Amino acid sequence: MTTSPKRLLLFTAKLGYQTRSFEEAALKLGVQLVYVTDRCHQLEDPWGDRAIAVHFESPEVAAYTVIEAMRGQNIDGILALGDRPAAAAAYAARGLGIRYNHPAAAEACRSKLRMREVFRDAGLRVPWFRDLPISPTPEPALLGIQFPCVLKPLSLSASQGVVRANHREEFLAAAVRLRRLLESPEIRSIREPYLDRMLVEGYIPGREVAVEGLLTDGRLRVLAIFDKPDPLEGPYFEETIYVTPSRLSEAEQRAVEQRAGDAARALGLSHGPIHAEFRIHDDGIWPLEVAPRPIGGLCARALRFVFGTEETIGLEELLLRHALELPGANAPRESPASGVMMIPVPKSGMLEAVAGEDSARAVPGVSDLLITARLHDYIAAWPEGSSYLGFLFARGATPAEVEQAIRTAHEKLAFTITPRLPVEHPAARRMSS
Repeated sequence: MTTSPKRLLLFTAKLGYQTRSFEEAALKLGVQLVYVTDRCHQLEDPWGDRAIAVHFESPEVAAYTVIEAMRGQNIDGILALGDRPAAAAAYAARGLGIRYNHPAAAEACRSKLRMREVFRDAGLRVPWFRDLPISPTPEPALLGIQFPCVLKPLSLSASQGVVRANHREEFLAAAVRLRRLLESPEIRSIREPYLDRMLVEGYIPGREVAVEGLLTDGRLRVLAIFDKPDPLEGPYFEETIYVTPSRLSEAEQRAVEQRAGDAARALGLSHGPIHAEFRIHDDGIWPLEVAPRPIGGLCARALRFVFGTEETIGLEELLLRHALELPGANAPRESPASGVMMIPVPKSGMLEAVAGEDSARAVPGVSDLLITARLHDYIAAWPEGSSYLGFLFARGATPAEVEQAIRTAHEKLAFTITPRLPVEHPAARRMSS
């Protein structure tokens, strides 16, 4: 008697490197992936992947669409990639009777303001914070704003729009810049919630770490703690290097794991992957954000897990095994140190050339280099930007070796970026002729 393959719903904003890794893992495991993406529903399967088309800005409507499309079919698990799909996945899981996060928990993670409120009410460390409109420009002297502070959008990710202000003039300039970003056609087109407001909060000094974890019925298993060796002190907060295992002391690592569990419980997250960010200061550990999804995109390649006696598997396969309750979901991380650099964008402009790739790949310890930005495309630096030039990966015996290999390789890369010429309006051209 033959059994039908297990089927998993994969909610993802776009199809890219990480979805291809899931495809490879699913093929190996004999799992059928059903994509749920926010493409135009009027197009007739343009990529030939039979994805269910939804709009993630309306998570309940998206979930209803999925439930109707899958009516009468067996669904064994759900995963979401990225912040926007997570809420829709939670509503769909509830309707389909599949273990996953409650929709209220996923919704709480969509707003940085709501997350601050939850952490505060749970007794976790939070800075002072204020929810303000982006227009008119707030006057900090009238609002009791203290410096330094940080201005940030309520819903964007990857530190997009996040700016530190050390005094009134910087605050006013940052507020104008943030309003311009949130009112831009590019941001408005993604239909994120809360684009008319911003969060202002006290700046938290200290080191920053990221935690990759996996929840099973409310119990958190920490897969990795990533050090961020480059200081994230502003004025912008573009992330660069992640290295694991962490060089924190054993006591500090246990404390970070404890805070990660506390933060997940406070939000009500219960099942599936989480990615969390923390600041470590002399007076304790401060949760910055917790997202009900795995580490994004290509960065997942920095994690490998030991399955059996010799085989290693990637994060995507581990997550499939967990979601579908297959053997190997408890596989430990491999022993070598590993790391990734999200190659920063030095300035906004048109990417005209990349040099030094072969030299960078030849650096001992470097395991891969991928330039993901396309030549002759415009790429924005932070705080307006949210996409990197590419990714550098390294492996080694110690975290210090990995970090040094990444830095050495990055020094060998050269990017030619030229300013984008302003586009003259046709009417203006006619008036000047």
